[in-house]
Amino acid sequence: MSEVDASVAAEHGLAVDEYEEILRILGRTPNLIELGIFSVMWSEHCSYKSSKAHLQRLPTRAPWVVCGPGENAGVVDIGDDLVAVFKMESHNHPSFIEPYQGAATGVGGILRDVFTMGARPVALLNALRFGEPQHPKTRHLITGVVAGIGGYGNCIGVPTVGGEVDFHRSFNGNILVNAMCVGTAKRDAIFYAAAAGIGNPVVYVGAKTGRDGIHGATMASAEFSEDAEAKRPTVQVGDPFKEKLLLEACLELMAEDAIVAIQDMGAAGLTSSSFEMASRGGTGVELDLDRVPRRERGMTPYEIMLSESQERMLLVLRKGAEDEAARVFQRWDLDVAVIGEVTDTGRMVVCADGAVVADVPIAPVAGASPVYERPVAESPPPVPVTSDLIRAPIGHGAALEKLIACPDLASRRWIFEQYDSTVMGDTLATSGADAALVRVHGTNRVLALTTDCTPRYVQADARAGTALVVAEAWRNLSATGARPLAITDCLNFGNPERPQIMGQIAASIDGMAEACTVLEFPVVSGNVSLYNETDGRAIQPTPAVGGLGVIDDASQCTTLAFDRAGLDLILVGECFGWLGASLYLREVCGSEDGPPPPLDLGQERRNGDFVRAQIGRGRVRACHDLSDGGLLVAATEMALASGLGMQLRAPRGAVAEPGWWFGEEPSRYLLAVAPEEKPALLASARRAGVVARRVGSTGGEAMVIAGADEVGLGRLRDLYEGWLPSYMDG
Repeated sequence: MSEVDASVAAEHGLAVDEYEEILRILGRTPNLIELGIFSVMWSEHCSYKSSKAHLQRLPTRAPWVVCGPGENAGVVDIGDDLVAVFKMESHNHPSFIEPYQGAATGVGGILRDVFTMGARPVALLNALRFGEPQHPKTRHLITGVVAGIGGYGNCIGVPTVGGEVDFHRSFNGNILVNAMCVGTAKRDAIFYAAAAGIGNPVVYVGAKTGRDGIHGATMASAEFSEDAEAKRPTVQVGDPFKEKLLLEACLELMAEDAIVAIQDMGAAGLTSSSFEMASRGGTGVELDLDRVPRRERGMTPYEIMLSESQERMLLVLRKGAEDEAARVFQRWDLDVAVIGEVTDTGRMVVCADGAVVADVPIAPVAGASPVYERPVAESPPPVPVTSDLIRAPIGHGAALEKLIACPDLASRRWIFEQYDSTVMGDTLATSGADAALVRVHGTNRVLALTTDCTPRYVQADARAGTALVVAEAWRNLSATGARPLAITDCLNFGNPERPQIMGQIAASIDGMAEACTVLEFPVVSGNVSLYNETDGRAIQPTPAVGGLGVIDDASQCTTLAFDRAGLDLILVGECFGWLGASLYLREVCGSEDGPPPPLDLGQERRNGDFVRAQIGRGRVRACHDLSDGGLLVAATEMALASGLGMQLRAPRGAVAEPGWWFGEEPSRYLLAVAPEEKPALLASARRAGVVARRVGSTGGEAMVIAGADEVGLGRLRDLYEGWLPSYMDG
């Protein structure tokens, strides 16, 4: 075993003061295995050492929250003694290095986080960010990532029901692949990851351990340089068919009184799973690595402890349940081995070849990792948008054509048709809807699911932009009639050691905390992904949010597609014509200047509560929230989903054009209602203190704008559906 010193520690990603702290904790020089253990457990990816102090400001509790952050996934009550279990995580660095396996194993990992809790996964979503389409790697990365997501999710039989895809040059050297999974379970059948019961067996189950993924957590905690391709060996290799067997075997054993604790072997593999279980339970653990199932010869204890091979779980069983567990896992053709036991020492003792090869205290490794209060610098205020910049350079119809075909708004059909969205038979609405809708199996209850982020808003103003992200998730759920319950998040930022980036992180968390508090939309799980930059060039800050809501009666679900001509179009919410940081400004005027639109969280809540109430009363035939591209884009998306055109006109006293048509202020919905329902709906709006006014009607074969511009629906559909297939064809 090689000698360990400060230079070897630095090669493991440990700072000088961190290595000195390890020396203090141990009272001696660590051996290489112990150093590897500290390096992965103290990595940014596993320890959140730069963000932990700030994350404590997030609201995490509500009467319907069963389990908040700290476990494998969050748990919320959805009624009838049922819970939803959900989480979002990143697999950014691996997906840039090896897009197929990086994305595939990201899906596999988030699935395990959910079924580890005892829930059956029922839906997958993803939030993807790629570089500019002109970049030479973008097409290759899209192809690999989409194939990886579809290949894993389709094989395991869990529907991929929604997500988002954006493009920007800041992601040229560091794409983002965030995966979200949602499962359901009985409220009294949730499993946790706290080791307990001195003498209870520690059991390894799943696939065999190999050399893939070693130091993946460390790699994910450092920025890229031009040698990114050389890090390919740190990317794991997934097997969705093995994962399906593991899922079913775990759920079968969970139905028996056998499992005390269970933990996915994700980042840092056997090391993180064993340390986290012991830390949560306040116990110690002894491991015998000679008993670990391996698929490669000559693996060292260092490699076994740090391998991130996929499709593996670590269990603490009730003593005496070993034979029962063996029967279950062997029936599913999975490896199962007792590799250790729970102790009362508070230490991790690792043996191999009959000797102790590592002996370290649990608490300082898992629960007392470094916490940094890194220097924070405010970002400069965004450049104001001047009136000459937003003077309409082209007509509204031409601007609509340009926007609907731009990379950030064009149809994602080429992508989502590669995903199985209907397996399990409970999917009611998928990609293209404001939120995906999935029936809770065997009930009339529906989960509404969304992922959201507008990085350009966060780049312009991290606090205000992140509050807008949360508000959009809340609005997307409300637009379907769902009662928003909670969010999971995936905070993707650059290097936190740079004060301006750390300032973005801190401000973003403040914005999330404020919005979640006012909207009663707590954060129940999440992930932080930092060092997303290459050669010192950071990504746009991307605090992605995954929102979950519930509809008690499937008959009250609403989508953006209306069913006939002659309906009135009602715009809910005030319009100020805000074009700062908008897609119109970027795509039509060629500028990314300006602050994001202002957000009144109280009004956001009033408008959303009003819309849900109208949906519940049966007054709304279709509903769509307004976001990227403003009113005219939202109306066009509704028309394309419905196959019917619209006649739109700005009401008297409306703000100046083009702001009326393309402004992106939040808290707005476009409703399609029957004429006989309009008076009651508008009267309810007045009583609720909500601005609502008629802006048009449905019918025809074109989008008719203010009685002047007219664009045929066929032309818009060709533009909307055509960009991505044409781009991917090269």
